[in-house]
Amino acid sequence: MAVENRDSHTRAPAWLKPRQVRDLRTAAQADEFLPYLRDRNEAIVATLYDTGLRVGELVQLDVEYLHLDDDPAYLAIPAHIQKDYPTERSPQYEEMNLAVDDSTYDTVSRLRSYLNNRWKDGAALFPSRQADRMTTESVRRVVRSLAEHADVRPQTIEGDRGDPTDVTPHTLRHSVAYRMLHEEGDYTLYDVRNRLRHATIKTTEERYDHFDRI
Repeated sequence: MAVENRDSHTRAPAWLKPRQVRDLRTAAQADEFLPYLRDRNEAIVATLYDTGLRVGELVQLDVEYLHLDDDPAYLAIPAHIQKDYPTERSPQYEEMNLAVDDSTYDTVSRLRSYLNNRWKDGAALFPSRQADRMTTESVRRVVRSLAEHADVRPQTIEGDRGDPTDVTPHTLRHSVAYRMLHEEGDYTLYDVRNRLRHATIKTTEERYDHFDRI
């Protein structure tokens, strides 16, 4: 019994379906939010849902890491901002292709729109009103406020629906795994492991093996 309890704590506890992510993005453009922050907040959701970045990695992104004019467009993530790096075997950076022209997560067009109209210049991709760079907590507040506005209730491991306040940036990371395994069809846990950059496939299996049974 103790092993089962421990395993249950390692599994993804909550995730969103694609339509719920669309609701978050729609909410980002609501009149309730300051006009100059709307594109930034939608770009945050789009980037998290495409890449599966951890929130601590997202806030360290600089504009120069984006290569939107390449084919395919990609995000170059330096080793020093990745959670499990640097090590003696670290690559200089990780390249992550970005989604183009997809109704659910058209990341490239969303980032283009945001960068063309953002209100504050600087190195950081996502600045805040008070500082040159958002903090992890400020990103969590943005995601939570969008979920509350849209009444997005995550799917849970218990088989019911959670509360909007349960939606976090890490929920979007789990949602990448759900999308790959359930909505896009041809992906395996090894593909999820590569996208989420887990150190081992064992970590991926512990987090998401229950997705195969949903």
